[in-house]
Amino acid sequence: MRENLARLLALSCYRVIALPRWYTCLMLRVYADHGATTPVDPRVVQAMLPFFSDKFGNASSVHQWGQEAREAVDVARERIAAAIGANPSEVVFTSGATESDNFAVLGAAYANEGKGRHLIISSVEHHAVLEPCRFLESRGWHVAYLPVDRYGMVDPDDVRTAIRDDTVLISVMHSNNEIGTIEPVAEIGRLARERGVLMHTDAAQSVGILPLSVDDLSVDLLSMSSHKRYGPKGVGALYIRKGATVSRIQHGGSHERNRRGGTENVPAIVGFGTAIEIAVASVEDEASRLRRFRDRLIEGLRHIEGAHLNGHPTRRLPGNVNFSFEGVDSESVLMALDFQGVAASSGSACTSGSLEPSHVLTAIGLPPEIAAGTVRLSLGRENVDGEIEHLLLVVPDVIESLRGASRRMSKAVR
Repeated sequence: MRENLARLLALSCYRVIALPRWYTCLMLRVYADHGATTPVDPRVVQAMLPFFSDKFGNASSVHQWGQEAREAVDVARERIAAAIGANPSEVVFTSGATESDNFAVLGAAYANEGKGRHLIISSVEHHAVLEPCRFLESRGWHVAYLPVDRYGMVDPDDVRTAIRDDTVLISVMHSNNEIGTIEPVAEIGRLARERGVLMHTDAAQSVGILPLSVDDLSVDLLSMSSHKRYGPKGVGALYIRKGATVSRIQHGGSHERNRRGGTENVPAIVGFGTAIEIAVASVEDEASRLRRFRDRLIEGLRHIEGAHLNGHPTRRLPGNVNFSFEGVDSESVLMALDFQGVAASSGSACTSGSLEPSHVLTAIGLPPEIAAGTVRLSLGRENVDGEIEHLLLVVPDVIESLRGASRRMSKAVR
């Protein structure tokens, strides 16, 4: 009851019900939720369009329509492989990073069950890694969950200690989707290689925004996503190092060199390849621009009373800004920001309906009452300087207005 009243008061601060349509049309709209998804680049759309109608062949067919589609898939595979320093034959297309993560975890576990039934993952992994691990636990596997420090960073020494003779897979994400921390994957990968353990990293948030090399990272498996980098939704890829023992988990035809059954989604794959090529061509300039925006936002928002920056202060994704604000709740902040034309999130879009505190914020030791007021601003290609300055005006105003509404409510119920 009290929370509902607080939300009504918060909404009244922005006169939500009275907003005329002409005002909402003139309102400056700022999309700051690129960590959830990105708009498809117009160049990507143009590359995809022919493969919906004119070049509609099945990439497994032997006739010219099929071979035309096959050639387009091969080109996309080459572009994606080049982005991570891999061989095209090591790239397997999937329906997205969630499937890629499941493929890596379950495929490595099933294929190496004869060696052991022990896995190691970080406690801040995406649910696409956590859930298949929990599934394996329910069937007798053992999973070690590595702790993180207050910045969300895994200590490689903890990995070294956790490795056992029956360990078959280590999975540590390259960068955290919520708080942006970039993990020491290369060092952990070297440890895994020394012990003969497969190493997987979820790089959905990193590919195309940070320079990556699978050799430098010493990984055997790497998950990617299209829609995080201005490509279409519903397509991703899993890098599988040549010689890595991984079982297929989707059975059917002999597609993807007999590693994943199912007719290739040619338009989406073409879009994915084009999007990655565009991103890689400007990766350093774009990362530098986003870091400038990120640091400007962090510097401005950290002065709000009761603000807590989450994630590593410098070793973090270029466009990620994650703060917890005392005295407010995330839902009310996001609603108020939305009414001000700002799109943001409280963390992973995949768990936005959950009432439980984020497992990432819990892992870094944030108290529940502070974690409840968490907001993630994730910046992207379309954001400009003026929008950053607008966020620096709107966010503090929203926080202060909600706190004021909460104080008035407290007085009203006494």
